[in-house]
Amino acid sequence: MKGKVYLVGAGPGDFNLITYKGMELLKKAEVLVYDRLINKRYLKEVKEDCELIYVGKKPNNHIMKQKDINNLLVDKAREGKLVVRLKGGDPYVFGRGGEEGQILYDNNVNFEVVPGITSTIGGLTYGGIPITHRDYSSSFHVFTGHTKNDDELNFETIAKLKGTLVFVMGMKNLPNITQDLIHHGMNSDTPVAIIHQATTSNQKVLVGTLNNIYQKVKEKGISSPSLTVIGDVVRLRDKLNFFEEKQLLGKNIIITRSRAQNSSLLEKIEALGGNSIELPTIKIEKIEKNEKLKYTIKNIKDYSYIIFTSVNGIKIFFEELFEMGYDSRVLKDLKIVSIGKSTNKLLRDYGLVSDITPEKSVSESLVDELKLIVNKNDNILIPRGNQGREYLIEELEKFCAVEEVVIYNTVMEDKYKEVSNLIKVNKIDYITFTSSSTVKNFIKILGFENIHLLKKIKIISIGPITSKTIEDFNLKVYKEAQESTINGIIESLVTSTKEE
Repeated sequence: MKGKVYLVGAGPGDFNLITYKGMELLKKAEVLVYDRLINKRYLKEVKEDCELIYVGKKPNNHIMKQKDINNLLVDKAREGKLVVRLKGGDPYVFGRGGEEGQILYDNNVNFEVVPGITSTIGGLTYGGIPITHRDYSSSFHVFTGHTKNDDELNFETIAKLKGTLVFVMGMKNLPNITQDLIHHGMNSDTPVAIIHQATTSNQKVLVGTLNNIYQKVKEKGISSPSLTVIGDVVRLRDKLNFFEEKQLLGKNIIITRSRAQNSSLLEKIEALGGNSIELPTIKIEKIEKNEKLKYTIKNIKDYSYIIFTSVNGIKIFFEELFEMGYDSRVLKDLKIVSIGKSTNKLLRDYGLVSDITPEKSVSESLVDELKLIVNKNDNILIPRGNQGREYLIEELEKFCAVEEVVIYNTVMEDKYKEVSNLIKVNKIDYITFTSSSTVKNFIKILGFENIHLLKKIKIISIGPITSKTIEDFNLKVYKEAQESTINGIIESLVTSTKEE
């Protein structure tokens, strides 16, 4: 059985700039062969059993030679695999995709090419620079600054070009490029921009002229990967610089939610230009063959109230309900109680509307409401996780009967125990905590002896209960969300950056 290779352009760095077709192929891939500069979030889009092969190249340090990469693609295809060769930008723009395609053809391997947004256009766009503009430039010319031979570029001809000049992989040769252009007649005051790590949260743009840009680069310590843009279109940056106006740009923010719940917070942070570092400290494990849950569902009419305290609790409860052959109608005689807007929203997906939702998303607020309406004849069912607070059960039992059913376990993710290394380099700006369990598990991962490292980082808490847990570890909460939701955390992050 013959396999197939797809040469896929991943775009210039922003996770959302890959094409729809490229993303669909990622999800189907049996083998993913990927480069150094691609967004690592793409690795989480593949199937669990997908084979991941890193072939990234740094200057003067190649993990795998190009010849070996070519052979790898051929071999994996001959195993009958669907292979995705994921390359930064576009496969055919200085990406050696053409060479790989030739090798595949010569070896009778079926292949397709999926174009990507090249950094030479997308990177400029995010830098606030249009590559063409009818008032400034009607053409553009793209060159590699890293050539096999010193005389490969004809600067006498290049200096006379009227369009926008873009050099990629040219930081090492920047002084030669600028000097050669001036030497061959280009005005030394021609505007130049250096765009470092274009389209990512770490993007930095340096503007100067042919005469002084190299000195500015040395002063600021700008290195690869960077683009060099030369031409009058650079003058438009002040008006068209939309990306660097994003409120969380350049901020490194650790997210400590469970893996299943990360996406919403991550997407909102990155939409505001922030760099989300996914370090989920907990994962949710459904308790299988839960006889107690089965029994309570069969006898659901014995209860007068059911309380849902989390999205996870709802999902697992209804999964079991449906597997047993029931649907939402079995809850018709119960009062439905929920904590939090997200919980309410998910209930609606199951065709239910909460009868009671406390104003504040904490157990204390819920108890204050229920104690006014329940009595000794009521029986409350609470399906929830193993780390639920005892407060809710203890207080409600003062007024009525309460049945707690533990339907999932909240456990620590072992693979993130190297988180301390990220924190020790002092490049983390914020850590977000969305529950007491994320705090406790994070501390376990970090190690109690390293708690002092968190004192240099701004801690954002989702609400008062989480804040108390943070403070129990002698840590200071920098900001507590006014609304105990993901949007509340985002608002706290944005407010914090404005205050800096």
